[in-house]
Amino acid sequence: MTGNLAFPPLTWLYAPGDRPEVVGKALVSGADVVLIDLEDAVAPDRKGYARAATAERLAERPAVPVHVRVNALDSPWAEADLAALTTLPGLAGLRLPKVTSPSEVVRVAEGTAPAEGGAIALYALLETALGVERAFAIAAAHPAVRGIALGEADLRADLGVREDAGLDWSRARVVVAARAAALPPPSQSVYPDTRDIEGLAASCAHGRALGFLGRAAIHPRQLPVIERAYAPTAGEISRAEEILKAAAREPGAQALPDGRFIDTAVVREAQRTLSLARRRC
Repeated sequence: MTGNLAFPPLTWLYAPGDRPEVVGKALVSGADVVLIDLEDAVAPDRKGYARAATAERLAERPAVPVHVRVNALDSPWAEADLAALTTLPGLAGLRLPKVTSPSEVVRVAEGTAPAEGGAIALYALLETALGVERAFAIAAAHPAVRGIALGEADLRADLGVREDAGLDWSRARVVVAARAAALPPPSQSVYPDTRDIEGLAASCAHGRALGFLGRAAIHPRQLPVIERAYAPTAGEISRAEEILKAAAREPGAQALPDGRFIDTAVVREAQRTLSLARRRC
């Protein structure tokens, strides 16, 4: 789960930290989670302002969960970001960019844990070949890690990948690592062309087939496309309900009248489908 959400998030909307008016619009956009960005979206001479504006925004808990993508942990700004944000009531999670080792995650988790116990939810972004190679170790590094995801723009540059299919192995690696570490399925990386709605829909369908759940967006117009791509269809909901009814009548493996075989794994997937269907109820 994510922050104080009671349902699986499907849409995550980025907003630059030095644009408070854009952050305000993001909070009423309908996104499940708002991601305030202090890293790539903010120029070096605006880092201090972005940090202060974000701290002011998160001094109270907003209606929508807010995560903050801090600056890379080896940057000159990361320490100040963490010091300014981690005690704020409105912070639901921290996005850690360019993570390459479990020790980085552990250091942040231990350095930001409140005195009364517990830890801030951390989400590691893997944006290099080394980060992808260590995906499981990073995902399992600390109980505070609640998710991992790819940063595909940086990863594409690091690998020298020209075609989108060249990232599929890394995508599958992250999906498997998240599952192996008992984390939720990762969300897809952003689709950079905000006007290519058809391309976004096709990319989301591909991501769903690979095992992703939901997607980060950089413009509100992308949100309904992502929602439609990842929300269960009426047919999927109907099939899931049929499976659960059959399982309730006769526990254990069985074949339905139409020949479909169901077992524990199929029932578990049906439960997940209905959980997603109820997320807006």
